[in-house]
Amino acid sequence: MQYLYPLLAVLIWSGNTVVSKQASGAIGPIEIGFLRWVLAVLLVTPVLLPAVWRNRQAIRGHAGQILVLGVLGMVVYQSCAYFAAAYTTATHMGIILTLSPLVVLGICVGLLGQVLTAGGAIGSLLAFAGVVLVISEGHPASLLDQGINRGDMLMLLACLAYAAYNILLKRWAMPKVPSWQLLYLQMVVAMFAQLPFYLASPKIGLNADNWYLVAYAGTMASIVATWMWMTAVARLGPSRSIMFFNLTPLLTALIASAWAKEQLHSYLWIGGAMTIFGVLLAELWKTPLRRARDTASRVV
Repeated sequence: MQYLYPLLAVLIWSGNTVVSKQASGAIGPIEIGFLRWVLAVLLVTPVLLPAVWRNRQAIRGHAGQILVLGVLGMVVYQSCAYFAAAYTTATHMGIILTLSPLVVLGICVGLLGQVLTAGGAIGSLLAFAGVVLVISEGHPASLLDQGINRGDMLMLLACLAYAAYNILLKRWAMPKVPSWQLLYLQMVVAMFAQLPFYLASPKIGLNADNWYLVAYAGTMASIVATWMWMTAVARLGPSRSIMFFNLTPLLTALIASAWAKEQLHSYLWIGGAMTIFGVLLAELWKTPLRRARDTASRVV
């Protein structure tokens, strides 16, 4: 039962990746980024504000941490995705997001002292090769001449922000701040953090072509999926939960093909499969790298 939380969260977010692509041109990226949180806050404030007020003493002690989490997970990550949608496809976005587990692994090994495993080392290389195949559209050598397009680069930045968010969410355990209250406070942070940019940006406004995009982002993606994900991280931990991001390329590609009519090229399937297999290696092959080297030398 506990695995339903990350599974449903990833399914909803895969749909939101396609929504982000559909929003490009229909509504400004800053506009939808702000309005989704306004909608979410308006919907949950009557229910959650009284509890938050009663718990204000415990919340005050975590104010700085809540601010960082809100900016990383609700502002930087989401804003990068909305801006990326103008320059790349929803399928590309979904596949690049699959790197999030490996970014978590890299941060844990490089900065937090976690032991690097054989699966982590080999899987990282395989997943990286898969993403390179996707963002180069099947011609890796072209990256040397053309570089990475702006949308894919923004999605890589989104991966980094979200990986950091997941690690901090687990390390900054707040037992006296229930998950719904923590989610609400991050929504409020996101809304006020984006308000100045919204006021200064050009606006298209809500209309028949974009209202449902804001509605989906502000309800399913902002409230339902985010709560499910926070619950998953609290129960399973960041590394086990983020493994479900392996499903993002498949789910995003299927939704994009059915809804947005994106063409599924062979390099997408191959690159996506390489990325997924690489992440699975990193998650399932837990032999420490040093021990694996020692075993190989004895066999030789």
